[in-house]
Amino acid sequence: MAQTATPYGEWPLKRLMTEVVGSGHKSADDMTREQAAEAFRRILGGEPDRTTLGAFWLANRWKRNTPEELAAYVDEMADVVETAAPACDPVDCGANYDGKGRSALLGVASGLVAAAAGTPVVAHSGDRVPTQKQDAYKHVLDELGVRTDLAPAESADMTDDVGFGFYYQPNFAPAIVELSDRRDRMGVRTFMNTIETLANPAGASVHLGSFYHLPYAKRIIDTFGRSETADVDRVVMFQGLEGYDDVRPGSTKVAVWDRGGEIDDFDIETPEYGMDFDSEDLAVDDVAADSAAITEAVLEGRREDRFADAIAVNAALRIYAGGDAESIAAGLDAAEAAIDSGEAADRLDALREF
Repeated sequence: MAQTATPYGEWPLKRLMTEVVGSGHKSADDMTREQAAEAFRRILGGEPDRTTLGAFWLANRWKRNTPEELAAYVDEMADVVETAAPACDPVDCGANYDGKGRSALLGVASGLVAAAAGTPVVAHSGDRVPTQKQDAYKHVLDELGVRTDLAPAESADMTDDVGFGFYYQPNFAPAIVELSDRRDRMGVRTFMNTIETLANPAGASVHLGSFYHLPYAKRIIDTFGRSETADVDRVVMFQGLEGYDDVRPGSTKVAVWDRGGEIDDFDIETPEYGMDFDSEDLAVDDVAADSAAITEAVLEGRREDRFADAIAVNAALRIYAGGDAESIAAGLDAAEAAIDSGEAADRLDALREF
């Protein structure tokens, strides 16, 4: 009897486990681009057995994915992401979707300050994404009374109208959200946690991200360089607090890459920019509610404390990433002026009214 032809190819996940990636973190081989692409097509199509899928995710975690593999995943993901590009070209902030649990989430405030200074910004996240399922961009915006359940086209309009926009994962990448239960049952982060931050639903040419260690930043930058669908010309990454896109106080590494060039990495001392305190000083009791209250108070000029300093520096990094300031110091001047003028508060009002 003739066998039914597979719509995928010759590399089901079980075969990849047996012959390529499943022998352990020291002896496993890397996949070719074609093998990784086929594997992710199968995952998105719901084809793998649940046990095999979990084993595949864990094997990839053990051996660590190469930029070539990650680029293949990103390119396959592009087929299930609905992109809606605003007329402006914003800085894309795809912070860790599984959120923060200890420190204030400052990306909404710093994004609005950057927007007030002339640098449009977009953020994207899901809702209680595994494994941490903690507070993310959506939850701070919800606390501020901002609509978050937006279709991608609405998100693009928000970005053009306000200068800051939010894209909601269930609406621009439902196929990724459908994998949430399986990811949750893993109990550990998988490569899904990495690639969803690179989704870029606004079609932005600048990506801003964070890392714990510089080799990870280089891996992500190399992923953008090898991707056939990620039309990103500039990447700025820094050591983030809780792995998020809020810069870590103290001595912090920054990595910058412009397409066609080499990666430039350098150290900044945040006390030189006004962040003269420790990471613990940004701790809060309720991340979503407290972050929303801090956002409102700082933008309205009612707080001039450590949180105001951190928001200004994070806005400066966004302005610098967008190419609207030649240095972080110049970006800081623009951010502080946007707060002092009241323009940042006006942007928050416009965001709530959208």
